[in-house]
Amino acid sequence: MAGSYDIAGIELGDDSYTVEQSLIRNKYKAMDAAGNVVLRGKQKMLKMKEEFPFVDGNGEDVFTVKAGGIIDVAGNYVLSDAQTGEDLVVLDNDYSIFQDTWKIRDARDESKLAEINSRGALVTLARNVIPFGGWIPHKYEITDLDGNHVGSIDGQFSLRDRYEITIDDASTVPKEPIVAAAMVIDAIQGN
Repeated sequence: MAGSYDIAGIELGDDSYTVEQSLIRNKYKAMDAAGNVVLRGKQKMLKMKEEFPFVDGNGEDVFTVKAGGIIDVAGNYVLSDAQTGEDLVVLDNDYSIFQDTWKIRDARDESKLAEINSRGALVTLARNVIPFGGWIPHKYEITDLDGNHVGSIDGQFSLRDRYEITIDDASTVPKEPIVAAAMVIDAIQGN
């Protein structure tokens, strides 16, 4: 099952990645455990629909995430393989000021593959409501179809957004789209 969601241009074999936002808003790089840049992405400006193209460490196109609707605050984003043109997964955001939930679904039949949930209602509320709440590091848990722990996304205190993605057990989820999805959540939410 997991093999059918591989992104053609990239191999994400590590269990942990560090994602950093540049000082220019909505521009990101992801590094593997050895510190090598494996992905770069940025939001395309002046588009009617939000669009985030991603390239590998050599600048080759690997995937794009596009909003399903114009100015999609809470909605669907489709992750498409840049080399095959195939839509792989849909990132479906259920927004609440207490809980932020992202469902990762199969782009073909919309079956749920995994979920990324914010941890701690008080922290989520504070991030959304109080002035400068966006400076509070975000924390998410990644779970599989049955709600079992797969990994985590932990924000770090920093001038620019920086967070660690850890995959503890990706045996039952498609790893590459899950890691890619985790990387774009910060940009989509403008955290």
